[in-house]
Amino acid sequence: MANPFFIAALTAQIESSGNAIKLLPAGEFRARDGRPTECAAWRMDGAIAQTLIAAAAARDVPYVMDYEHQTLNSQTNGQPAPAAAWFKTLEWRDGDGLYAIDVEWTARASEMIDAREYRYLSPVFAYDKAGNVTALLNAGLTNSPALDCLDEVQLAAASVLAASFGSAAVAALSTDNSSEDRNMDELLEQLRWLLNLPVGATADDVKAQLQKLIDSLSGGQGVAAASANLPELLTRQGDQIATLSANQVDPARFVPIAVMTDLRTQLDAANLQLAGKEVTDLVTVALSDGRLLPAQESWARELGKSNVAALKTFLATAQPIAALRTTQTGGVQPNGDKTGAKELDESGLAVCKALGLTPEEFTKTSKPAA
Repeated sequence: MANPFFIAALTAQIESSGNAIKLLPAGEFRARDGRPTECAAWRMDGAIAQTLIAAAAARDVPYVMDYEHQTLNSQTNGQPAPAAAWFKTLEWRDGDGLYAIDVEWTARASEMIDAREYRYLSPVFAYDKAGNVTALLNAGLTNSPALDCLDEVQLAAASVLAASFGSAAVAALSTDNSSEDRNMDELLEQLRWLLNLPVGATADDVKAQLQKLIDSLSGGQGVAAASANLPELLTRQGDQIATLSANQVDPARFVPIAVMTDLRTQLDAANLQLAGKEVTDLVTVALSDGRLLPAQESWARELGKSNVAALKTFLATAQPIAALRTTQTGGVQPNGDKTGAKELDESGLAVCKALGLTPEEFTKTSKPAA
């Protein structure tokens, strides 16, 4: 469990002359040992200063400057905690920092500072997770140029904070922190579920998996790329999947191309055979009823192969020629005329003229087979 608030002690070189001394610098600042670890830096500005100035003005007793933070440690080590100085009024100087402007040094402290027995001032302050200074606790003379041992003074500083601001304030800080911890635990649990991580996965495991997801969504550019709207991305992909599912091919309704090609070949062969039989039947009937002349047979068959519909149209309009179906003498040659040409009547001669045949050619063509 993290501490309910954060406390730090900063060091700055001091002089015993005058009543003003800088407690905290303006802007962002860090300790020489690398602290803070909970945030990028501590931060002090005019707005924060006004809060601290108002809190100092509302105090009944002034702030104490002691030696080596003994005020905070006396409860644990049992040693006295003599004051080195007192102050109550704070002042903000733009671009410079927060000052105590009514410092009253003790004679002993002044002598020790002048003799260089103590050279640094270490204010103790509280701050939030963003690094903003939230409260000034006290200050101590020290010879450590970096942060004093925070672990040793933290609990004692907490008790001073409670005395200065009341137990309700400390309880509120603790409650807020506990609430943040619970929220963080819930967030980790949700991220484990979302990333399909085991229950025991740590925050580092979650972070590593999130980084993989970021790299995948950003094409390897990481957070330098434009941010991805994950809910929108998931919605769009869901719509695409639904569309594909609705339009997917049903294998049961289709057959392989090879099978289709084979069936097509067989069908073409069957159609060709059928068309050939149909043309043969059409030509045979037309020859027998006189709609086709024997000399037209080859032409009719070729036409039927290429366009049976055209052949049917021709035969539908052709007029049967009776002379082509019977002979004038019933098949008996008249005496003295082997060709039968003289026996043609007027209708036979008309047919010869229409067909461009001589009576002899016509008689030969219409002669029944022996």
